[in-house]
Amino acid sequence: MSIPSLATAPPHAPRQRRKEARPQELIDAALELFAEKGFAATRSEEVAARAGVAKGTLYLYYPSKEELLKAVISQRLSSEIAAVAEYAAQYEGSCASLLTEVFTQWWSRVFDSPTSAVFKLVITEVRNFPEIAEFYRSEVVGPATQLVGGILERGVKRGEFRPIDVPSAVLSLVFPMVMLCLHKHSLGACAPAVEMVDPHAFIRQHVQLVLYGLRADAAPAARSRA
Repeated sequence: MSIPSLATAPPHAPRQRRKEARPQELIDAALELFAEKGFAATRSEEVAARAGVAKGTLYLYYPSKEELLKAVISQRLSSEIAAVAEYAAQYEGSCASLLTEVFTQWWSRVFDSPTSAVFKLVITEVRNFPEIAEFYRSEVVGPATQLVGGILERGVKRGEFRPIDVPSAVLSLVFPMVMLCLHKHSLGACAPAVEMVDPHAFIRQHVQLVLYGLRADAAPAARSRA
């Protein structure tokens, strides 16, 4: 079973497109430009031009560039996390299988899409935009931490995982995934393909590495010797 996605990115519409398609086009154009130039360096009129609309049309939907970035974060990440959380709440298999699905399916999907640029965008720009920082914390960091932490806690209660410090385990799982996306849009964008890590293999190996450390029957060797 595949983890559902709430975010959709329809193909470019014809010139006489429906009004309903414009917000999506503006979000797509904004993410492209923010990833290429950075948030601070991108002008609103550039986003409008990339989307093929007048600057005034952009302001009808998003009164400021900050609101446009919030829309990008909300649609590209917040809605996806909500979809995964709903899937996880109804999942009836093991917590190890659920974690594997969440990371190998969802993170692979994020990495392969333009959404992966959001992490670099936020990390490099957010210090100068505290309003965006707070929005990202409440809309992405909080829900994602609750999602992964909830799966880990469920695994501990079921006896699948050994007792652990859940917040630290969440960071151990998530930080390498964020770093993978940062690499894609920094060093990975400059290095020849032969020098880049295979992202999908890395995700699978990373999850397996953490899972074997979490398993209740896989206590550290030093502890077993003691």
